[in-house]
Amino acid sequence: MERLFELGQTFLATILDVLPIAAILFGFQIVVLRRAVPHLRQVLLGFFYVLLGLAFFLEGLEMALFPLGRLMAHQLTDPVFIAGAESALALVQLHWWDYKWVYFFAFAIGFSTTIAEPSLLAVAIKASEVSGGAIGVWGLRVAVAIGVAIGIALGTYRIVSGTPLHWYIITGYVVVVIQTFFAPKTIIALAYDSGGVTTSTVTVPLVAALGLGLASTVPGRSPMLDGFGLIAFASLFPIITVMAYAQLSAWWARRNHPAEENS
Repeated sequence: MERLFELGQTFLATILDVLPIAAILFGFQIVVLRRAVPHLRQVLLGFFYVLLGLAFFLEGLEMALFPLGRLMAHQLTDPVFIAGAESALALVQLHWWDYKWVYFFAFAIGFSTTIAEPSLLAVAIKASEVSGGAIGVWGLRVAVAIGVAIGIALGTYRIVSGTPLHWYIITGYVVVVIQTFFAPKTIIALAYDSGGVTTSTVTVPLVAALGLGLASTVPGRSPMLDGFGLIAFASLFPIITVMAYAQLSAWWARRNHPAEENS
């Protein structure tokens, strides 16, 4: 009963969150366009499904993903696991390379959650349709997933080492600006969008939980100062990898078909 009560509260909160969106959509349709909403019954049923799905999703985050992310961070940074030490005194002797399993886990979770990201799948399918198949669905998804994986792994290293966040972000965007001048023009806008679609329903909860859990368990780190920032890495590095994917594809095409390039 307690769980059902919490689900009901989440459902009511979801209604309040979605209500402004519905008000704008229906308001413009009726007041500005002055037309009836087509298939009103179907639209209302769809809104109900959205509300119900969001409520279950948010409740699932609180029950599973957030606790699981914190638990994994705690277990992977446990000195007994890292150094096989029975005493907390071993924490004094730990260095950034001792947390190698944290980096591997961050890479794996970044790659897997991005591949499962529904917003990325939608963008990849549309990009493939618009480009006439020139941009492969799986090619784009894998390129973005590799970027997120690298970004989150590097972000966990930043938390463990305690190095300043802004140096990573500044350097990353300098690379993005340089790549923009050399990447194929058809991929630039898509690459920038690919960085945004990774910060969606599946990736953000696990990444945020991992960062907060890691900052809470690594000695000398503050959850408020160091626990956030992983999502910035997850948004930045896919831009780099997608443009790199396009540049490599263009180079490979020129290498295999030099006559077409010269003509």
